[in-house]
Amino acid sequence: MRVTKVVKRDGRVVEFDSFRIRRAIEMAMREVGKFDEAILDKVVKYVLDVIDSTFSDERPPHVEEIQDIVELALMKYDLFEVAKAYIVYRKEREKIRKEKMAILGKDYVDDVDKRLSLNAVRLLASRYLQKGPDGRFLEDPKGLFIRIASLVVIPDILYDPLIFDKEGEQEVHPTEYFNPEEWAGKVGLGGGDPENHLAPPFVWNAHHLERMKALYDELNSQGKMRVSWSQFFDMLRDGRFDHHYKDFLEYYRLMVDLKFIPNSPTLFNAGTMLGQLSACFVLPIEDSLESIMRSATEAAMIFKSGGGVGINYSKLRPQGDIVRSTGGQASGPVSFMRIIDVITDVVKQGGRRRGANMGILEIWHPDIMKFIEAKAKPGNLENFNLSVMITEDFWKYYEEGKDYPLINPRNGEVWGSIDPREAFRKIAEMAWRTGDPGVLFADNINRRNILREHLGEIKSTNPCGEEPLYPYESCNLGSMNLYAYIRRENGLVTFDWDEYSRDIRKALRFLDNIIDVNKFPIPEIEKTTKRTRKVGLGLMGLADTLFALRIPYNSEEGFNFMRRAAEYLTYFAMLESVERAKERGSFPLFPESGYVRGEMPVEGFYHPEIWNLDWDYLREQIMRNGIRNAEVTTIAPTGSISMIAEVSSGIEPQFALVFEKRVTVGSFFYVDAEFERQLKENGLYSEKILRDIAENGGSLYGIEAPEGKEDVIERMKRIFLVAYDIPWWDHIRAEAEISRWICAAVSKTINMPNWVSVSDIEKAYLFAHRLGLKGITVYRDGSKSAQVLITPTQRRGEYASFIENETLKMMESLGIELPQLRKAKVEEKTQAQPVFKPPAQPNHVETCPECGSTRLIHKEDCVTCLDCGWSACVVT
Repeated sequence: MRVTKVVKRDGRVVEFDSFRIRRAIEMAMREVGKFDEAILDKVVKYVLDVIDSTFSDERPPHVEEIQDIVELALMKYDLFEVAKAYIVYRKEREKIRKEKMAILGKDYVDDVDKRLSLNAVRLLASRYLQKGPDGRFLEDPKGLFIRIASLVVIPDILYDPLIFDKEGEQEVHPTEYFNPEEWAGKVGLGGGDPENHLAPPFVWNAHHLERMKALYDELNSQGKMRVSWSQFFDMLRDGRFDHHYKDFLEYYRLMVDLKFIPNSPTLFNAGTMLGQLSACFVLPIEDSLESIMRSATEAAMIFKSGGGVGINYSKLRPQGDIVRSTGGQASGPVSFMRIIDVITDVVKQGGRRRGANMGILEIWHPDIMKFIEAKAKPGNLENFNLSVMITEDFWKYYEEGKDYPLINPRNGEVWGSIDPREAFRKIAEMAWRTGDPGVLFADNINRRNILREHLGEIKSTNPCGEEPLYPYESCNLGSMNLYAYIRRENGLVTFDWDEYSRDIRKALRFLDNIIDVNKFPIPEIEKTTKRTRKVGLGLMGLADTLFALRIPYNSEEGFNFMRRAAEYLTYFAMLESVERAKERGSFPLFPESGYVRGEMPVEGFYHPEIWNLDWDYLREQIMRNGIRNAEVTTIAPTGSISMIAEVSSGIEPQFALVFEKRVTVGSFFYVDAEFERQLKENGLYSEKILRDIAENGGSLYGIEAPEGKEDVIERMKRIFLVAYDIPWWDHIRAEAEISRWICAAVSKTINMPNWVSVSDIEKAYLFAHRLGLKGITVYRDGSKSAQVLITPTQRRGEYASFIENETLKMMESLGIELPQLRKAKVEEKTQAQPVFKPPAQPNHVETCPECGSTRLIHKEDCVTCLDCGWSACVVT
């Protein structure tokens, strides 16, 4: 073609891309169920011929002119329905562009803005984009991703072999004064094109440069810098490190292409004064007032910086024990948790949101029953998730039915005893009533802990339970978007395992660099974190990916995909961590870790029958070369960041296919992106079907099919399952399959309909433990707030459908009585299977702190608002 350029709406002249025309026409054809590849080829050829004969590079076409030609071409080939869909789509896109411009305060949308959904732009504008004192935006989405990527690339420069000595044999250079403000906006890496929004140039701000100097000083103090600071900075200004622009671009494109997004504190704070990039922290607490108040102060500092805190309170003496210094009596762990709860309320997190806590008490503590019932009354410890840590010795007493001894941590003496089965049922009963506490399994947490021999057992986790950590450890998280690797070609839908593998390695480099440029809130946290260098690469978009592949979430094929996706995640992250160790050195505690003995931190390694990859090779590489990060993977909540990527949260099934979203300017139907695509592809998309599904709790079950589309709807019902369509035992199975290949742990809510019994929750705990889960959180619908979306499963008192799989056989083989399949009727009750009915109490309806909505749902161990997207989880 003579035409190689096109004029964009903002006046830029860019390369002409005929694929965009083809894609737009194909989308219109599919939307009305009229896709025909041969006709598509004809229409596209006609459009390109007209463009080539009408325009030239001296007079390039405007995008609006091209769209006019497309409309005429569709009319020429009698594709009137397609033309109508194209025109409607064009008008809708124009409306969306104008809304995005209004939100961002711009008079154009760039290529980054276009890649983001309108919901994502709203979310970024309300929470993440930097603003000036006057409330105006200092950046747009492109600027946010540049701000982050230009921080993340700094370690790549300072670890360059030109100036970095891995062995630390250099003379320590004198510390030099440096004023970051003097050079702010004047120094960057060569590369990029101002006209290309996907490869932009950049310069560092003062906060970036301050982090650069801090990392240089740290490495210099270790004898690892070959040159002085001034020599290095001269080299930087002279372009000696401009080849690292490709690293910047790699990190930038990972985010812009929505393949990977880091945890919220990184989005908030990278390249800012606060500079704190991690979400997860664990603090110690000792049995003294001084230690308790120190922990409270340190928790406040973490909340201020944007993080959440996990604390195991088991070292505190029980209520009623003697306090020798005063002659009084101890008030017990639960009372001291209230101090942290109040502090959480007072300190607003980084100016963005309140903090979150995980409170843990081990099952042997004399105050365990008080702890289990601590949230029985609505309003108590609202800033806490609670978890009982069940230690390995408990199970023997449970199985034998013998009284379990309670131990005073002050002196190790037996304080009393409990019936282990009654205590276990009480945990289940309170979870049935209130959603708290969850359960942590100490034996499963530590079974593959490669630092157990050197540091002892891990006894704490972060607020959502997916990151078991030692005291003063932190972890920075980020998630891969599985849905970004769906490929569609010639009617075939596949998953791109090769590109997924390559991008996992890039994301590992991103997260490892974050440790080096992080501004930790407490010196002890920085020191401890850098001894192990744990990172938590996770997943999001699983449900949408399975939708696209036409795989039911809880089918054996679905479980196999989950297992493989998690295996690739950890394998290629660890493989890249080995490469990093070769260049920069292993984590400092590597020589004391189980890695040197050939141990691995994932259960799946010990089951070669399920391998898809060569784990023996990886193990040998680690033993020979070391590894940069003690752990590399975690499945964390992704509430807000999955909204940016416009995909389903984490590894959860979709909560609802369609629901009414209420915002200040009105309401509209929020539709899962893949579901909407397939509705349109099958000629089913209409206002009526969206309303019917929304009124059906977001589930497709029970929806009447339009005439002639009965078979299509039946096929879609099998694929498009929502959380309450899936039996709770399959939720546990999904978590277990993924957990096999995850270094840390998994954040997932085990959704249960309102009609399950306390006995079902007991069985869930036993099943989870015997499958090797490190912890479990169940949520029975209605236990924390009013039901918002009522699906057929909830309404009918039984699961609406069952996908054939092996889960119940697995449960039976583990010696667990099969669960309740439907709501128990009064006349069906037996002494063996009682259905617990709690005392009548007002339902606890929570309110969103951002928009005031009471339309809250519970997923990923977090409270999430349907209307504004707010999440209680600090990770997201």
